[in-house]
Amino acid sequence: MSSAAMLYLVGDGPEIVRCRPLVPRGQLVEVWPDLYTPGQFWMGSASKRLLDAAGDAPLASLCEVRGADVPIYYDPRQVDAESLPVEESLRGRVLSGRGIAVACITFDDLGERRPHEPASPGDPIFYLRRPGGSAAHLWRLFRTKGEAKAYLGEFYGHDPQAREWASALPCESYDELVQPS
Repeated sequence: MSSAAMLYLVGDGPEIVRCRPLVPRGQLVEVWPDLYTPGQFWMGSASKRLLDAAGDAPLASLCEVRGADVPIYYDPRQVDAESLPVEESLRGRVLSGRGIAVACITFDDLGERRPHEPASPGDPIFYLRRPGGSAAHLWRLFRTKGEAKAYLGEFYGHDPQAREWASALPCESYDELVQPS
């Protein structure tokens, strides 16, 4: 999926529920409830386009964020690429948790799958895979640029690319990311 795709915050849950079954069979609609504001939902361009086509009128967006403004860092040891989630969906999941970026942290330094038991939906570490994919991937969302720099500096301290990625994040916080331009 193109990083130029848009992400939308929508507040019309009943319309999403009404339109979802009207989407053509075989088309995937991925919508993430905002974990902090009940009744609001994040979705990418592809899902919004499908829901808009199924409805009487386009869903009104409360906020729009460019996909490229929610960067994804992929672990260089990544395997099972066919199971990686669609980037648009992953970015929507990150925004639903008030994140600004996300890193794949599936493997430890020895190349073993890292175990994790998320404590709650708001846990910054979560599993996500492509629907129908065979392997779940572990992700760490970052709510601030400082958090990303500290975490990646510790987790990928040997990888200068990870530190550069964190330093180049386009914003400092979620509030700055969703601020109207």
